[in-house]
Amino acid sequence: MAFSVIPALDVAAGRLAVWTVEGMISNDAFGGDPLAAAAALEASGARWLHVVDLDHAFAGEAAGIEAVRAIRGAVPGCRIQASGAIGTAELVEEYLSAGADRVVVGSGALVDEVRTQELIERHGGAILVGIETDGGRIRARGREPVELDLMTTVGWLAAARAPGFLVTSTSRVGELAGPDLETVRRVARSGVPVLAAGGIASLEDLKALREAGSVGAVVGRAVLDGSLDLREALTWAAGA
Repeated sequence: MAFSVIPALDVAAGRLAVWTVEGMISNDAFGGDPLAAAAALEASGARWLHVVDLDHAFAGEAAGIEAVRAIRGAVPGCRIQASGAIGTAELVEEYLSAGADRVVVGSGALVDEVRTQELIERHGGAILVGIETDGGRIRARGREPVELDLMTTVGWLAAARAPGFLVTSTSRVGELAGPDLETVRRVARSGVPVLAAGGIASLEDLKALREAGSVGAVVGRAVLDGSLDLREALTWAAGA
């Protein structure tokens, strides 16, 4: 099965940004313009884009819905995966209506097992469950931090038939220090498909994630700054 490489566009106040352990910083790639970045990524062969609404994740304002809508109009050939502390059925539906093909349910929502299971049952393959990890535990970022046991949570999510996980190593986001392979291995043993994010800097990192059991990766900073050649990564992924 081919490995998925999905470039990420983190958007705050309509501009490219990145959230690191030190906080939010601007991203000047493509002049900070998400639409210019999306067009360039599509031209390099991307068929999926991961759009993170940092305004909603850290301020509770779902301004990124407009970014999703604008990117959908700019690159109709790409599918869009929306993210950013999305945790209610209403918000999932808003992002889908704005043009997202898939929505990542934020880790903060996992404190409510009933609501999360309802989202899984209602939206099926149109969602992924976000699992933000640090130190071997789920530690959700954003305006309402949450801490949960990793494998206990993965266990009930697997039993609830979660369609897939996006496992993000939060301490590695934007750091280009390599992915957290051990956590990916642990979560992948659940049998639920895993996309990985955080710290990915090279084609070798992508190969290591595939060996660890991941079916794909979301890559942000390395693709936008050009240190990871997207065309090369996509060519490899197609034959992986």
